Amino acid sequence: MENNSSQTLWRYATKIGLIAGIALLYVGLIGMLADFNEKELVRKLITLGQVLLVVPTIAASLAIGNFARKDRGEFQKTPWALIPANIYAAILTAIPSLLLLWLSQVLDVRSIFENVNRDWLEIITLDHRRELLLGAGWLLGTLIVISIIISIFAALPKRLRKGLSFGVVVTLAVAMFGETVGFILQELLPEDWLRAIFRRDTIKQGPTLILWIASTVVGLFWAFGSDGIQKNYASQAPKTKLTMVRSWQAICIALLLALPWLIGRSLSDVAVTIGLFILMGLGLNIAIGLAGLLDLGYVTNYAVGAYVLAALTSTGALGMGGGVINFWIVLPIALLAAMLAGFIFAVPVLKMRGDYLAIATLGFGEIIGKLAVSDWLKPYIGGAQGILAIPKPEFFGTTLKNPEQLYYIILAACIITLVVSIRLNNSRTGRQWMAIREDEDVALAMGIDTARAKLLAFTLSAATGGIAGAIFAAKVGAVFPTSFTVLVSINVLSLIIVGGMGSNIGIIAGAFILIGMPEFLREFSDYRWLIYGALLIFMMIRKPDGFIPSKIRQREKQTIRPELVNEVNS
Repeated sequence: MENNSSQTLWRYATKIGLIAGIALLYVGLIGMLADFNEKELVRKLITLGQVLLVVPTIAASLAIGNFARKDRGEFQKTPWALIPANIYAAILTAIPSLLLLWLSQVLDVRSIFENVNRDWLEIITLDHRRELLLGAGWLLGTLIVISIIISIFAALPKRLRKGLSFGVVVTLAVAMFGETVGFILQELLPEDWLRAIFRRDTIKQGPTLILWIASTVVGLFWAFGSDGIQKNYASQAPKTKLTMVRSWQAICIALLLALPWLIGRSLSDVAVTIGLFILMGLGLNIAIGLAGLLDLGYVTNYAVGAYVLAALTSTGALGMGGGVINFWIVLPIALLAAMLAGFIFAVPVLKMRGDYLAIATLGFGEIIGKLAVSDWLKPYIGGAQGILAIPKPEFFGTTLKNPEQLYYIILAACIITLVVSIRLNNSRTGRQWMAIREDEDVALAMGIDTARAKLLAFTLSAATGGIAGAIFAAKVGAVFPTSFTVLVSINVLSLIIVGGMGSNIGIIAGAFILIGMPEFLREFSDYRWLIYGALLIFMMIRKPDGFIPSKIRQREKQTIRPELVNEVNS
């Protein structure tokens, strides 16, 4: 049995090592390694390209460790025995890039692969491009050392691994988003302190070490003390628990209210963009996460809300309100218009399910895009030229023209939508939607009016899209058809998938990951969709329930025929 386990592990190591090697070769051929190498994470020590260089090896070693833990053989009893398999996988990871390195010296491969240039040689040989044999040895040796470190890490106790992982993740995050962290700290710290920490938006080596030690200590404290904290919380009286929860909620609300003045104007603008997608994600989650209705035409509601506000408030030639109607009067009108559009578009697709429903709603999104640029509606919404001169909202005589001020509108809208969404989750209507999501035929047999429930889901889901579109129009000051493409629907759907279907907190996390991070790393926008695709593939394979799964769906997996769930998972 042990011999069979060993052979199985080595076959898996061969497969995962070759996959990692192809991945490393691919990111080099498309120029990703060289471009990422231009961003320093730690001053004169580590670049983002160097981190990307070792990521395939780290992923391969972790995958081998995870595979071995599922096995009942010798590797589960002696984790140190995984070191040879991890070294073998690291060697396989390096081989494709080393072969290309050798070919680049004997053939003119740059005529085929234009990114096999000096920058690629610099990163793949770890700054030894003039001595290629030495550089190849450095690459191979580095990947082997990384695989050994990961093997040792995998053999550590679980809580110790959690604490160390927390320290590394926090340090890398601060280093990667050094410019953003600098923007925030410049509002809080003296300039001399910032110079001691950063140089040209790159964190220095000393502060990096201090940050790693501090974050690791925090991670270890939480890993070893979380059980005691949970037991202490569980032993409290219900009133005390409620007071503690309310206190945390008050702290979070206070931080959210103070956020624009802590992060500055440019980051507040990013926060408003993230908030718009959180708002749309919470709305679409009603249709997809609760009712299981795959709506790919959600951009329709977004466009309706934006155009209604633009047409009624614009002070330009296309303004129907003559510049007299203000933002607050039109906002509920935009909401109702979006709900009406959601209702109208839902009626023809009530009998459709699954892929057919997705294709039909995708068609509605394309129809709206064509109508927006058509000559038929051009006298009313401007066609390709759009609607200009949309005034900023006013609040008690103050014009909300800055991102710090607009932030509070989107924050209020998100909080209200979040409260409504939580209430819907725990309501009778929410349970009807969940029943339809699990099995529409059974729900119908149980007496649920599925047509009415689906109409309500589409209509309520459209409401937040209309509000988001109206706020977007007021933020930008103009509305153009190019702002309402099918990619908006795909982005909103993606953040729900990544965050967690049916999970409100997961949607917020998904918006920060998919919308916020590309905004903070604009220098790598060329690779945005590549990272999007890779992340979605990873989520579908490793975490199909999202980063923060819905508690209701998790309970369903544990209580509804668990033997079938275990069989599927195995």
